Amino acid sequence: MKNILIGTFILFSVTFCKSKKRSKQTEKAVSTSQIQLVKAPTSPDYLDSELNLSDINLTSTDTSYLVNFSFDVKNYELGVLTSDANDRNIANSEKGQHIHLILNNEPYSAHYDSIAQKNLSKGQYVALAFLSRSYHESVKNENSFILTTFDAGSAKKSPYKFDETGQHMFYSRPKGTYRGSDINNLLLDFFLVNVTLDPLGNKVRATINGKIFMIDEWVPYYIQGLKPGILTVKLELLNSDGAVIEGPFNDVTRSVMLTE
Repeated sequence: MKNILIGTFILFSVTFCKSKKRSKQTEKAVSTSQIQLVKAPTSPDYLDSELNLSDINLTSTDTSYLVNFSFDVKNYELGVLTSDANDRNIANSEKGQHIHLILNNEPYSAHYDSIAQKNLSKGQYVALAFLSRSYHESVKNENSFILTTFDAGSAKKSPYKFDETGQHMFYSRPKGTYRGSDINNLLLDFFLVNVTLDPLGNKVRATINGKIFMIDEWVPYYIQGLKPGILTVKLELLNSDGAVIEGPFNDVTRSVMLTE
């Protein structure tokens, strides 16, 4: 009888531990069934804003290069809150409007004045920079961005075979860690160069924790229905036949953390 009780206790303990382990594993990812993708409200458009690149220069250090980007900004004020920032109920930078600088489609760095400084290892880089509202939504017009290549080691035009005239998509948001009410509306934003989206043409396929959304309009979106956990976002730029358009950055996957 004693052996039976001991065996029952061991079986219960193993089952409970396995159940608890499965529960923890399940909690790591946001439930797919809850996720929705909705078009974000209209924001100030800044149609006449401009971003230009004045210069790239570098200073050699022992192990890397200190690269300085000098931008020229017109009809857009850096370092101030976007007029509707407090009404949107999304993550917002209190430092104000800024420039997103993306190198080789890695996560962007935010810069709140016209000078951006980066420590880079020697190599070839594709640089995209665009104007951003204080809540990290990109300004989308034909003059609101710059795209260039350069060689860290000389800061000269890079021989890297990147077709600046090709069709490209760059990932922007979501990024990093989101806490509390910021997870209620998670901004999904990307930047397109030399490509348009259309219900009968090119599209972006967004796979969010395994749930697929087809995007046929280049506007910002909110990811809703989220709870704390890991959120994985995959974006693919597709042609009218549903194939990924050739380009080094047109298929990208990122994960972000959502916490209470």
